[in-house]
Amino acid sequence: MAEAARKSADKKATDKDAAQPAKSGQVEDQSKSKRKLLLAILAVLVLGALAAGGAIFWMKSHAAAKTSAAKEAPKKPETPALFVPLEPPFVVNFQGDQSARFLQVAVQVMTHSTETAELLKQRDPVVRNDLLLLFGGQKVDDMSTREGKEKLQADALAAIRRIVTAAGGKGESVEALYFTSFVMQ
Repeated sequence: MAEAARKSADKKATDKDAAQPAKSGQVEDQSKSKRKLLLAILAVLVLGALAAGGAIFWMKSHAAAKTSAAKEAPKKPETPALFVPLEPPFVVNFQGDQSARFLQVAVQVMTHSTETAELLKQRDPVVRNDLLLLFGGQKVDDMSTREGKEKLQADALAAIRRIVTAAGGKGESVEALYFTSFVMQ
């Protein structure tokens, strides 16, 4: 019986020793697989966060580009541009360096408003009067340069806007004034 007890104790010890390495190997395998699982989950979370951040960044930059493009793009007028020629061309004389000089200017006014175009035609005598006085008050030296001509153009546009406003129209609807001919002698 003592021998049977000893065999039984040896067997238990042998089984315990044999089980210990197996249990230790299982724990290591389980620990490694848990680490791999945690790393895989962490990698998926990081990739998901990067994808979400990239999507949010793209949407914000795309929306900002749309709004800036909308702000930069000029609004298209509803009607085509109307050019009102002020006929016949203006002919004025003015004092030159030593002799009388002449200026002939053909002018067209641009607007998108049919009401303003009609108002300009109705007020043609007033427009012609004010522009003749403006053109006749110029000096040869001023009109010989591009800057001088551009200033004269801006002054003529302002004069026409004042006339349209005084007649009850919208002066800002007169958008531009063009010299289609400019001859000095």
